[in-house]
Amino acid sequence: MTNMPEPSRGVRLSKNERRALLISAAREVFVAYGYHSASMDEIAERAGVSKPVLYQHFEDGKLSLYLALVDITGKNLISKLQEALASTADNRQRVAATISAYFDFIEDPDAAYRLVFESDLANDPVVREKIEFYEDECAVLVSQVIAEDTGLSAEEAMILAMGLTGMAETAARRWLREGSRVPKRMAVNLVSRLAWRGISGVPRASHALPETD
Repeated sequence: MTNMPEPSRGVRLSKNERRALLISAAREVFVAYGYHSASMDEIAERAGVSKPVLYQHFEDGKLSLYLALVDITGKNLISKLQEALASTADNRQRVAATISAYFDFIEDPDAAYRLVFESDLANDPVVREKIEFYEDECAVLVSQVIAEDTGLSAEEAMILAMGLTGMAETAARRWLREGSRVPKRMAVNLVSRLAWRGISGVPRASHALPETD
């Protein structure tokens, strides 16, 4: 877990600083206990504030706080993918960078990835919609590169992109769950080679995929 900044006594925090402190406390509690077992009392106590102060920032309660964290986490992953895809013009290296981005995201000590990929509230329609939004946005970034390189339609490229990002996410979570027994660099390389062998077989621009029954 990441350590929250502790304000010095007598120092008055700005609204944004106070909100950041509450978000950090909430992340620790939600990751540790899950949504259903987490309480606003525990979050307030961990942040060193009264419960009414917590509700001043998140007046709709626990769900609004959880959704704010999903937003922060989803945007963080999108940012990592944007950096990965912009880091090179070589598509093989882009695939490796994309896989690596997921491993880095999931390895983060704050374990915020659980709020998106292992949420115990995923069956809630509002939460599910938000999680799917970020999953789709990540795939869209990858699909744009695939479509440009292959000439596939947006829908076809999106299918491939979902396969790639889904594989990266699942492999990274498995790697972490198993205690990172395989060095991360090796794990990323293994998944990247598998992904590249598949995606490199897709015909490049001006060539269509053959239809199958």
